[in-house]
Amino acid sequence: MAFTQYNSSSGSTQPRSSLSLDNDLKRPVPVTKGGRLEQARIMWDFFFNKPTDTRPTGKIPVQGLTRAQLLAAPNNTVYRLGHSTVLMKLHDAFWITDPMFSGRASPVSWAGPQRFHPPPISIDELPPIKGVIISHDHYDHLDHDSIMQLAGKVEYFLTPLGVGDILVGWGVPPAKVRCLDWWQAAEIDGIRLVATPAQHFSGRGLFDKNTTQWASWVIIAADVRVFFSGDSGYFGGFKEIGGKYGPFDMTLLEAGAYNENWPGVHVTPEESIQAHIDLHGRNLVPIHNGTFDLSMHSWREPFDRIVALGRARHIPVITPVMGAPVNIHDTAAVGHWWENPDRFKEAERVQVKGQPAAERL
Repeated sequence: MAFTQYNSSSGSTQPRSSLSLDNDLKRPVPVTKGGRLEQARIMWDFFFNKPTDTRPTGKIPVQGLTRAQLLAAPNNTVYRLGHSTVLMKLHDAFWITDPMFSGRASPVSWAGPQRFHPPPISIDELPPIKGVIISHDHYDHLDHDSIMQLAGKVEYFLTPLGVGDILVGWGVPPAKVRCLDWWQAAEIDGIRLVATPAQHFSGRGLFDKNTTQWASWVIIAADVRVFFSGDSGYFGGFKEIGGKYGPFDMTLLEAGAYNENWPGVHVTPEESIQAHIDLHGRNLVPIHNGTFDLSMHSWREPFDRIVALGRARHIPVITPVMGAPVNIHDTAAVGHWWENPDRFKEAERVQVKGQPAAERL
């Protein structure tokens, strides 16, 4: 088992692997295409010329969850909580990816992309969490408030290189943090977690671009294999990961926030399907959609496209209502809840900090 581990008394790290962070930024790609003028035009359109359908007009359906329901659930159950946040029950313990429970994906609470729906469960109501799996440091994946609220009930935080330093700087106990380089693995209570390549970028401000690593993750239990993509453009790494660790019972693959102007850093639904094939996946759960307005496409377009593509390729594409349980091995079809969200009634209003989450949005 090789990874960066923090010294709990000093906060300093033990020696890393022979690969340094500088050498490990293997595939940084331009965020948008074109030169500076073209990039400025793209950003202007993103902020000021968005189509009207990038946000839903009706209410996104949410199936409320309780701690008792989670504790009673069978192993190998997964719950999509929104965006790239997925809760998994493996070996009688809970794991969560890129926990994002806040109302905005932003460094400030008064501006930035706003949630379409409340989380199906509050952080306070969650049971103890064995591990948090983080893909990279962008605000829609690494949320300060969520991390700090979770810190007391989480046993381990697993991050790519450099991201663990952010957590420790926020006050997460260093002994809880594990930083992995690409292809490094950690084993925790019978679960093997491998940080695997992705094609993306990092940065939370004007002066820290690509100073931390990004990663996808392989999660292996005795009877199940799951792939979590984080954010990535399409690249040959999917085939390499599939060759090393596939087949996967379930792939949690990004399918949202894509655009022709930033093709290198986010996959299209067509590329998500191809990545699933490259990974030798069985069930595909599309993530990174349905919670925030992060592109120019209709909010429901990712669902429509990837479901149609999956049907054409005979690939089970699982699209649960936020908070609904799904068994990793189950290929049962899920209804098209996004086609008319006005007809859905939210199952439960979730209390967060003493206030219904829906009212905080």
